[in-house]
Amino acid sequence: MFLEVSDIQKSFGSGESRVEVLKGIHFAMERGKMCVLLGPSGSGKSTLLNIIGGIDTADAGYVAVEGEKMAQLSDKELTRFRREHLGYIFQMYNLIPNLTVRENIETGAFLSKNPLDMDDLLHTLGLYEHQNKLPNQLSGGQQQRTAIGRAIIKNPDILLCDEPTGALDYHTSKDILRLIEEVNQKYGNTILMVTHNDAIQKMADRVIILRDGQIRKDYENDEKISAADLEW
Repeated sequence: MFLEVSDIQKSFGSGESRVEVLKGIHFAMERGKMCVLLGPSGSGKSTLLNIIGGIDTADAGYVAVEGEKMAQLSDKELTRFRREHLGYIFQMYNLIPNLTVRENIETGAFLSKNPLDMDDLLHTLGLYEHQNKLPNQLSGGQQQRTAIGRAIIKNPDILLCDEPTGALDYHTSKDILRLIEEVNQKYGNTILMVTHNDAIQKMADRVIILRDGQIRKDYENDEKISAADLEW
C-alpha cells in the first residue's frame, strides 16, 4: 500500500489537563486516490493531517509512505522526505507579498529535483495572464490558486489540504475544488483533504469520518460526483 497510517495516537497537555486528540487511527491508501477527512472542529482531523505531513509527531503508531516510516527518519532525512514527497495547502495562503505569482510558485520548484513545467501549470491554474501580479493585486481565489501552484509545482507524491476553501465564498470554493480535482486527475497526486463541509465528501474516492479522535466511518465512494456538481 502506498500510504499507511497505523495506530496513530496523540495527546496534548499532562495530568488532569491531558487531552487525547487521536485514539488509534488506522487506514491505508493507494497512490493517486483522493481522500476526504471529515469531522467537526476538535475531531482531530487537522492534527492527523499534520502528523501525516511530518509537521507534528505521534505519541504512538507510525506513518509510512511506500514502506518508509517517517518516525525512523532523522531531522535531516525528514526534511528531505517532506521536500521530495509532500505538498501542503492551507486555509491561509501564506504567499510572499513582494513576489509575483510566478515567483511565489517558483519557491516551490526550487525544492524539487523534478518540478512540473511552469507555463503548463500556470495555464492549468488559470493564472497565466496574472503571473506578473503581486498577491495584493489578486482575488482570494487567485491567491489560493497561487498557493496550490506553489505546493504542486514540485510534483509531490502526496498533497495535503487543510480546509483549502475555508476562507472562500461558495463560487470561489467550487472553483478551487474543481482545480484540486483537475490536479489529481492530471498529475496523479495522492490527495488528503480536511474539511467540515459534508458536501465535499461526494467528490472523493474515499471518505474517513472522524469524531472525538476516532474513525467513525471509513468507506469508498460508490457514486463519486464531479466538483462542478457539488451543492451546499
